[in-house]
Amino acid sequence: MSDTRIRDLDDTRFQDAYSCDRFSASVIVNRLKHTMGHMSTAFLREAFSPIIRDWYDFACTVSGPPEQDYRMAVVSNSLTVFLGTMADAVRNTVEEFGPENLVEGDVLICNDPYRGGRHVNDVLFVRPVFVDGAIVSFVNMCAHQLDMGGTVPGGFSATKMNVYENGVVIPPVLLWHKDEPVRSMFSLVFDNSRFGGLLLPDFMSTLHQLQFGERLVHEIIDRYGLDAYLGSLVYACDTSAELMREAIGRIPDGDYSGTATVDADGLDDTLDFAVAVTVRKRGADIEADISGTSAQARTCINCGIADAKTALGVALTMLLDPSIPFTSGTWRHVDLVAPPGTVISSMPPEGAPMMFWETSGALIAAIFQALNPVLGDRAVGGDYGSTNTHNASGLRADGTPWQSATQCGGEHGPWGATAHGDGDSYTVLFNLNNLDPATETIEHDSPVVVLRKEHATDTGGAGTHRGGAANLKDSLWLTDAEQYLSPFRTREPSGVGANGGEAGPNGAMWIFPPEGELTGLVGTGRDVYATSNPVAGILDPQTKALDPANGVYHHFGRETPWRTAAGSVLRCLTNGGGGWGPAFERDPAKVLEDVRDSYVSVEGAARDYGVVVVGDPHADPEGLRVDDDATRALRAS
Repeated sequence: MSDTRIRDLDDTRFQDAYSCDRFSASVIVNRLKHTMGHMSTAFLREAFSPIIRDWYDFACTVSGPPEQDYRMAVVSNSLTVFLGTMADAVRNTVEEFGPENLVEGDVLICNDPYRGGRHVNDVLFVRPVFVDGAIVSFVNMCAHQLDMGGTVPGGFSATKMNVYENGVVIPPVLLWHKDEPVRSMFSLVFDNSRFGGLLLPDFMSTLHQLQFGERLVHEIIDRYGLDAYLGSLVYACDTSAELMREAIGRIPDGDYSGTATVDADGLDDTLDFAVAVTVRKRGADIEADISGTSAQARTCINCGIADAKTALGVALTMLLDPSIPFTSGTWRHVDLVAPPGTVISSMPPEGAPMMFWETSGALIAAIFQALNPVLGDRAVGGDYGSTNTHNASGLRADGTPWQSATQCGGEHGPWGATAHGDGDSYTVLFNLNNLDPATETIEHDSPVVVLRKEHATDTGGAGTHRGGAANLKDSLWLTDAEQYLSPFRTREPSGVGANGGEAGPNGAMWIFPPEGELTGLVGTGRDVYATSNPVAGILDPQTKALDPANGVYHHFGRETPWRTAAGSVLRCLTNGGGGWGPAFERDPAKVLEDVRDSYVSVEGAARDYGVVVVGDPHADPEGLRVDDDATRALRAS
């Protein structure tokens, strides 16, 4: 395409560019989105694995043929951290296997993080679509498998040292050939998985969704013609590229730098891991240079270059124009300069990726820090920074093994505020977009009781619009357990402030040992932590309560795993979301609502917002009022 905008093309030029009229292109793209939605809905309904069923840990895409360089034109509304990698993953997988070696009914798989991003649990499935003997498209899925071998059941751990400990690596190979299973590959996967009984039905459902997607693509081609179909794939990517180009153009030219840190690598806390970025903006183009980033970690907290590329696309989309469709065109006016061997461009075998979304999420935070100062009122507050991922296993009283993955840590938390309003207090990281497992499901699948899941007071970044409040979650474990806990961003605020707003405060994690019979919830006052076993966070040395200003950092990998006795309570407090705008410009009526709803304390209202609230929020919340004269005096002082 030239610099002429798509919307400005007349009918003849549009037809020449995309081999169909404007209306047909829009219909075809939306029918492909409908196809992705149908595949996702069916897969979610049929899933056996809780990581798929309860977390939405999968994605579907449609790619063009080799002649179009495998352009990714349409994606599902699902796990964002997969969507950015799948364009490159599909290309790399098919090219290595050889597109000439594929026939109708084949399904390629690959889970190598260096070929396609993500981690080994995330298996890519690629099915070619043929017309008259030629490949015209690919229908793809990537889905997290509950276990792919390695030294830790389920894989979620920051302690594995290399790719050999991480789990089985599958290069591009056929899992189905002419719709018949390849027995040797099924044997390889299930000989290395602890939970083959869950993986097998999910594999079969994946095949069914790919076949379904292929059938719907054929219906589109049969109705509109192959040229119109292929042209619409180009149109979808050109649309994303044009919108991103226009969004980039609104940023002043210049060089902008930002950094974010990851606490530690799971061995000790002697090394700092900084993700540094310099964003160079010229005209309608951006170059993001991560050359100042720390060397790859000694454990599997790293991510690969495809994940860094995804994070760059997510950050720019969130900051500049969230309406931009995620396609291959998203990156057309964006370059990533990434030396090999950093914590976000790791190399095998020592630079193993497992907790890849954590380090790539730090890149998002660094880009926010770099660009927010020049975006003014279009700036966006940062999110809670880390899923504080929890992975546990053990035996029930009858000897039956159990496992809980990504359900009882701080997997969900707040977003930052924007010019449009306060940040949401319970969602997921910017680069995820998954579901929240139901409490009943969590308690059904594992011997655990979810005691508490609520927002914490005075934890949203102060601002004209308040950042989302941190999530406080307590879980009671009914059996002995081995718990792998991965809170990565407790040493500094991750919820960066925007347009003069304050950063969201740090979180932490603790384990409370059992103390006789369970009599009630663990309290939330600062005096309750003295008997706890700190997992992570900057805490007071004596009280073990959160103290970011004067406390001592506790390293999450001090015990690997954390062995807990039956009756232990795990508490996770996420970071808070960043605020937007000067806090003393917040409407006092909104601060009053915050105090009434326990987002802000009476003391916090005065300290952070200069608003004097009179009354007792616990005994008489409806009787609270703002002292206008005292508020004016406090703000003036």
